Amino acid sequence: MSQPTGQPAQADVDRIVAAALAEDAPWGDITSETLIPASARADAAIVAREAGIFCGQQVIEAAMRLTDQRLTVRFPVTDGDAFDVGTVLAVLSGPARSLLTAERVALNLAQRLSGIATLTAQFVRAVDGTPARIVDTRKTTPGLRVLERYAVRCGGGFNHRFSLSDAVMAKDNHLALLTRGGTTGLTAALAAAKARLPHTVHFEVEVDRIDQIEPVLAAGVDTIMLDNFSLAQLSEGVRLVAGRALVEASGSVRLDTVAAIARTGVDIISSGALTHSVHSLDLGLDLELTSAQPAAAGSATEAAQ
Repeated sequence: MSQPTGQPAQADVDRIVAAALAEDAPWGDITSETLIPASARADAAIVAREAGIFCGQQVIEAAMRLTDQRLTVRFPVTDGDAFDVGTVLAVLSGPARSLLTAERVALNLAQRLSGIATLTAQFVRAVDGTPARIVDTRKTTPGLRVLERYAVRCGGGFNHRFSLSDAVMAKDNHLALLTRGGTTGLTAALAAAKARLPHTVHFEVEVDRIDQIEPVLAAGVDTIMLDNFSLAQLSEGVRLVAGRALVEASGSVRLDTVAAIARTGVDIISSGALTHSVHSLDLGLDLELTSAQPAAAGSATEAAQ
């Protein structure tokens, strides 16, 4: 698996992880504070209980650092790496109480992100040999989009627009309001809208009928999305577009359908399933007490590159 580019900004990761830690232990971890001596130190490992693609270095590191800067973390694997059952994904050490406090947040996020990366990699393998790109959608977990989009890249996929602010994407409801459901005046309305945009803004339009393709293309759009088209209709749509715009297929895109969709010749295949229907991978934390002596202060958290 090629390594992903463009890790999320550390400030974004810290904000998300800090909120998760505050949610999980708003007044401290009373179980660990009651049962575990403050002097106890431990070593721990995050171990894969099932195979997949790893994504989680930043969130694991942040969970440890924001809980206790005396915790250290080392990664034998890197985001985007494939791993098998039993693979050690992270090696942790430090105050036992702090390890126990950070454990669930680190695992929850790494399990979900690794699940997204793993599913994305399966989609990417399914379309191997075709020019189609696998891309995500805005159907992400609220507040976690920056992490989930990165996980898609770890799996070899690509990102669609990040937010409503990034590109014009006219969907069925926009067109219904714009043209009252018909195609009369569609070209003129879209062309007028495009003329008001800066030249750097991408313009995409979704269609759900073959007869909408030509009026939309005549407006000079950059991408046309064929939504819930049959395989035969997708092939016909690609033929009609004939290179005048990028062709995106969306709707009913699943792991068992994506290969056939790719063979129709579309340029892009977008699937919300990459993020909204993902199975979080089973990762576990194995912990071993190493000392009950006072913990050494001031050790820096380290993340292997």
